[in-house]
Amino acid sequence: MTVLNLKALRVSPRILFAGLVASLAIFMAAACSAPPEEEVPVRVEGATAATVNGEKIYVSDVELEAVARGLVPAGTKVKAGDTEYDTVLSQLIEQKLMSQEAIRRGLDKDPAGRRRLEMARERILGNLLVENLVAEDVTEDQIEAMYQKQVALQQDDDEVRISHILVATKEDAQALFDRIQAGESFESLVSANSLDSATRMEQGDLGYVSPNDEPAPFPLVIANTGEGEVAPPFESADGWHILKVKDRRSRAPKTREEMRPDIVTFLTLEQVAKIVRRLKAEAQIQQGEPGLDDDGSTPYRLPDMDTGSDTPEDPSAPASEGTEL
Repeated sequence: MTVLNLKALRVSPRILFAGLVASLAIFMAAACSAPPEEEVPVRVEGATAATVNGEKIYVSDVELEAVARGLVPAGTKVKAGDTEYDTVLSQLIEQKLMSQEAIRRGLDKDPAGRRRLEMARERILGNLLVENLVAEDVTEDQIEAMYQKQVALQQDDDEVRISHILVATKEDAQALFDRIQAGESFESLVSANSLDSATRMEQGDLGYVSPNDEPAPFPLVIANTGEGEVAPPFESADGWHILKVKDRRSRAPKTREEMRPDIVTFLTLEQVAKIVRRLKAEAQIQQGEPGLDDDGSTPYRLPDMDTGSDTPEDPSAPASEGTEL
């Protein structure tokens, strides 16, 4: 099993399926909040929340929508009178009315409308597949195994308090190191010799650091230097250093529940990546020529709408204050 640093997971470039990550976002918020054995069953029907022109909106619809929007945790019961319930139900009623009006106008029969409905269906089916993968392939044993590996990884990255003297040349560094070896204290030599103005008057103290976060060769030097010891001179991009390890301390690992969301996310994405690779390998995929219809002709382009400005409005830009949405 892959061991990863969950601190880096949030920006990891290994997640190569960005489109799937986007479609997973709503589902993962709910999936990470409850263990697989405690999954909340989806009640497809049940109690009626409202009836709009003969079509029902169920209480379960309101609950699922509230979870999907991040208004309540998965499994939370909402009821009439709750702010979340009333807000979501009002929006679902409006959505139902608009859907009915769109059907009345025949927009669901329009070719563009049918294609968009099919794309929405594909997204939903993809999310259902992810739910199925989590239920079948992300087990408590896997989560526990990953957690133990993460705890071990954290313990390998203890924090160390270090001080240093920075000088320009190897000869200067060696001369100071020899004086320390002869009995002079490290601290007594810092203020008169170090070129690091930020730490010179603090006896060279750099505070507690995580060795693996430091530039080379600091991690290796720190690993080979005992507590209270002074390392032989070494060079970095800044100059020559004499380094003293003053203290080491272990960071308390995160609890299993604190790590659980990241672990479940990683294991789920790992399963999705695996199945996507298999499906791509088995599929016949042909990409069309950009800008051309299937018959090779250039598609008709709608004229720009007159917005009163020569510059087209960016549809992805956030609405400004006072804009009615």
